[in-house]
Amino acid sequence: MGEGLSPDLHTEIRFVSLEEIVRREEEAIRGDIAGVERLSDIAFTDAQREKMRKRVEGNRVKYRRLREVPVGYDIEPPTAFLPGTPASLRRQGRSRKPLKLNDAGPASPPSSSDDLAFLPLTALAHLIRTRQVSPVELTRLYLDRCSAYGPRLHCIVTLTEDLALKQAKKAEVEIVKGRCRGPLHGIPWGAKDLLATKGIRTTWGATPFEHQVADRDATVVERLRRAGAVLVAKLSMGALAMGPHGFGGTTRNPWNPEQDSSGSSAGPGAATAAGLVGFSIGSETLGSIVSPGHRCGVVGLRPTYGRVSRHGAMALSWTMDKLGPMCRGVEDCAAVLHAMYGPDGKDRSVADVPFNYPPDRRLSDLRVGYLAAEFEEVKDPAERAVDQAALDLLRSLGADLKPIQLPDCPLDAVRMVLTVEAAAAFDDLTRGGAVDAMTERDKSAWPDLFRADRTVPAVDYLRAQRVRALLMRDVETLMEKWDLLIAPAFGPNLTVTNLTGHPALLVPCGFPNGLPRGLTLIGALYDEAAILAVGHAYEQATEWHLRRPDLSKL
Repeated sequence: MGEGLSPDLHTEIRFVSLEEIVRREEEAIRGDIAGVERLSDIAFTDAQREKMRKRVEGNRVKYRRLREVPVGYDIEPPTAFLPGTPASLRRQGRSRKPLKLNDAGPASPPSSSDDLAFLPLTALAHLIRTRQVSPVELTRLYLDRCSAYGPRLHCIVTLTEDLALKQAKKAEVEIVKGRCRGPLHGIPWGAKDLLATKGIRTTWGATPFEHQVADRDATVVERLRRAGAVLVAKLSMGALAMGPHGFGGTTRNPWNPEQDSSGSSAGPGAATAAGLVGFSIGSETLGSIVSPGHRCGVVGLRPTYGRVSRHGAMALSWTMDKLGPMCRGVEDCAAVLHAMYGPDGKDRSVADVPFNYPPDRRLSDLRVGYLAAEFEEVKDPAERAVDQAALDLLRSLGADLKPIQLPDCPLDAVRMVLTVEAAAAFDDLTRGGAVDAMTERDKSAWPDLFRADRTVPAVDYLRAQRVRALLMRDVETLMEKWDLLIAPAFGPNLTVTNLTGHPALLVPCGFPNGLPRGLTLIGALYDEAAILAVGHAYEQATEWHLRRPDLSKL
C-alpha cells in the first residue's frame, strides 16, 4: 500500500493513509459477517471469517454491478412456482365443456334503476341477451352510480367513461345482430388498479405511481374485452396491495361508512357491494379477496395459483399473487373465471387445465370436511351462531361434514416469502427513496417492511420455500381424502391455502351484529368447479346475497 495526497478547502496539503481506509473497510465487512452470524444463529471461527471476508468484499462489487442493470417492475425471476403435483393437473382431465349456468334471469327488468344495478351478473346477462336491457343504458347507469357514490366510498380511482361507452355501443350493435359473445357481453365491470390498462392510469394505489400510465392491457383486461365486458372504472386498492389505504384515502364499507372496506381489493369489494359495477376483478396474495369480500358482503373467488395469467398485473409476491372475481352471486364468479382462465404464453405459471362448470357431482356425493378447531376459535357469540347455522344448512342440503384439521407448519416463519419477494420487487423504489412518500399519505407499512426484509439471508428465504414445499405436500395428501373443506373467513386456513395455492370461495353467510360475514369453501387444486357448485347450492338456500347496503347513509 502507499500514501496519497489530497488538498483540503484551505489548499493545505494533508496525508491520507490508504492503509487506514483499507483497515476500516475490512472492519466494516467483519461487522457485516458478525451481523449475519447473529441473524442466522450460526457461529464461525476466526479463520472462517477471514476467508469469508475476502469473498464478501468481492460480492459487494457484484451487487453494485447488478444494481446498475435496469430491471422493470414487470420482470419476474426465471423460476416458476407450480402448486401440487402432476397428479393435481391430471385430476381435472383434458376435455373442455361449455359453461352452463343454472340461474334463469328475471322475466322482465325491475322497475327501479337501483334494483337493476344490484342484480347479479347472470340476471343482467339474461336481460341483455333477450334485449330487455341495453348495454349502453346499463353502462350509463353504472357510470352515474360511480360518479354519485364513488367519491363518498373512495372506491373509484379513474372513471373510464369514454372507453366504457365505446365498448357498450359495440356490444349493443353485436347483440342486436344476434352475435352474443356470452354471459359477460355488455356487462360493466371494474378493475382493481393494479391491472394495466393501455393509455389509462394504473396507480397501484401508491403515491410514487399516482401518475403511471400503462402502454398495454393486462391479459385479464384483454380477455374480458374479448368476452364483451365493458370497463367502467379502475378501482381503489391498498397501496402496493396491502390494506384499505391508498393515496386517494381510505376506502369505506358501504354497510358502515365509519368502517373501512378492508383490503387490499378495497375498491372491488366496496364497488361491487354498492352496485356500482356488474362485477369486479381483485387480487389476493394473503387475503385480499377474502377479507374485503367478507367485510363488504360479496362473493369472492380466489382461483388456484396459476389458473389466471398475472401478465400486466402489479407483482407483489411472484409465488403467491392470484387474480380473481368479486361478484354479487356465485355463478357470476363461474362466468368470469371461465372468461379469464388458461395459458396466454406470457405467464409461465399458468397451467393448461380445463375449468368445467358445473361439475357432474351432487353435494351428497362430495367428501366435505370442516375445520372444527378454527370455528371453535371464533369468540363472538353472534358470529359463532351464524357459523353454526351455515354448517347446519350445508348438512341439511346433503353434505356429510366431518371435522378435520390442516397440517401443522410454522406459518409466521414461512410467510416471510411474501415480504421478501415484495422487498425484491420494489428494491429500486426503496433505494431511490421514493417509497418514503407512502408512509404518511398512503398510511403504508411497506417502507419499513421493505427495508427490514432486505436483511433476510437468501439461504433462509430458500429454506422457507422448502418448508413451504413440505406444507404443500402435506395439504395435497390431505386433499386426496376430501373434495372440499369448510372454514371461517379468517384463521390459519387463509395463510395455509395462500401458501399452497389452493382455491377458495367466500360466500356471505349472515349478518351478525348487523354487518356481513363470510364463509370459506376451500377446494382441491384446479377444482374451482366443486366449491362453486356447493357455494351455489348454499346461496340458493339463503337470502344473504340478496341484501344490499343503505347508500343513503353515505
